[in-house]
Amino acid sequence: MVSLKREREVDVDNDDSDDGVAAKIGRGRVVEDHRSRHCVRLMFVLNAASLQCSAPSLCPTSMSTPALYAGNTFKVGRGLKSHAYTHSVQFTHHVFLNLHTLKFYCLPDNYEIIDSSLEDITYVLKPTFTKQHISGLDKQGKLYRAYDGTTYLPGIVGLNNIKANDYANVVLQAFSNVPPLRNYFLEEENYRGIRRPPGDIMFLLVQRFGELMRKLWNPRNFKAHVSPHEMLQAVVLCSKKNFQITKQGDAVDFMTWFLNALHGALGGTKKKPSIITKAFQGSMRIFSKKLPHPDLPPEEKEALLVTEEYQEQMSESTFLFLTLDLPTAPLYKDEKEQLIIPQVPLFNILGKFTGSTEKEYKTYKENFLKRFQLTKLPPYLIFCIKRFTKNNFFVEKNPTIVNFPITNVDLREYLTEEAQVTEKNTTYDLVANVVHDGKPTEGAYRIHVLHHGTGKWYEMQDLQVIDILPQMITLSEAYIQIWKRQGSDGDTNNHTEV
Repeated sequence: MVSLKREREVDVDNDDSDDGVAAKIGRGRVVEDHRSRHCVRLMFVLNAASLQCSAPSLCPTSMSTPALYAGNTFKVGRGLKSHAYTHSVQFTHHVFLNLHTLKFYCLPDNYEIIDSSLEDITYVLKPTFTKQHISGLDKQGKLYRAYDGTTYLPGIVGLNNIKANDYANVVLQAFSNVPPLRNYFLEEENYRGIRRPPGDIMFLLVQRFGELMRKLWNPRNFKAHVSPHEMLQAVVLCSKKNFQITKQGDAVDFMTWFLNALHGALGGTKKKPSIITKAFQGSMRIFSKKLPHPDLPPEEKEALLVTEEYQEQMSESTFLFLTLDLPTAPLYKDEKEQLIIPQVPLFNILGKFTGSTEKEYKTYKENFLKRFQLTKLPPYLIFCIKRFTKNNFFVEKNPTIVNFPITNVDLREYLTEEAQVTEKNTTYDLVANVVHDGKPTEGAYRIHVLHHGTGKWYEMQDLQVIDILPQMITLSEAYIQIWKRQGSDGDTNNHTEV
């Protein structure tokens, strides 16, 4: 494709021959082509609702980028020998859009089209948000009408399941409804100046996530759903194919990698905060005691237990989410030969963090008794309910239903005495609930999210979006939950970093 930079810097001695320049040159300045504002071919532009602007921008002929977009196809170049030029002549597709500069061109005549009616298309490709717009996102619940006629709430829109990427979709949708994270990525200026080492590809993850956030919250979408294709391509590349579009993955595994990858790509370290740690990072005390090998004689065990190596050690650790262990599911059936699905209150499995509950952890060589107690709570707290147990042969799922209230979950009793004094607000409300349905390897994911502007709950599964009663949320097999501390708004700058 002919460089657009060349158009602005053409030497004044150049003539008007067809060299990819769309304007005439005179006395050192660019003179606008008289056809630019009166393009007769605009009447043949496709209906905006039929455009597939979120598809991968690759030229199907050369399989390369950058690309021009015409109707439902991508082509490279604008010159006489380019694929785009040939396509315009062969198929009479004349209006092309440069996906990088967002300029429109008429081919094969090769002049820029300037028309205000095309601004809606460029806005869908690259939505922009002002600080005023962002500050009002959670204060209103106005429905918007897409160009295809459907109505939708910005932020409550479906994501395409290309083949088996619903495990990633639910995590992306959950994070898009965490206000400080969303607000940060809606403004590209927040991360545009971050410098990364030469050849580092991880910043692509930041760029694509920001683009996806702006599309999800765009009030001028063509359709009431968004394609995550480019975001997922970045995930496949940056994870070195550990997470794929065509193979079902685990939502917790993906979330763990994604949070840490974003934190690193944003320049965050153990000591330097990022928006990820500001929103989600808390801290805890871990009390750990080494256990003698179970096969040792009792006398040797007693002798080892008095040595310094086997005394309880205390350490401080940070976390981005808390793992909650479910009780073992019963194997017996009831009188109707139906498996009993047990239920457990949320506060029972939170007992892991009282500081007094001990649990044995086994490694390849050693066993430890550990207990945990929280020392700092984050503005947004993530729970991961451990449903899957893996071994060398298969993955087993625990179907236990966790009973939890939607609002007013007070976590003060799980803090150390010192933290109870310093933490002013310890009450949380649920804002996102990721559910896994079905068998471990054949199941599907869906998500419940709270729309802050309306106070209503919605269920999203791929392209399907429906409203849901809060009472129905508690009946699901919750897998990941995000809780918002009461009093936490979209600003996390006032929270100190651990």
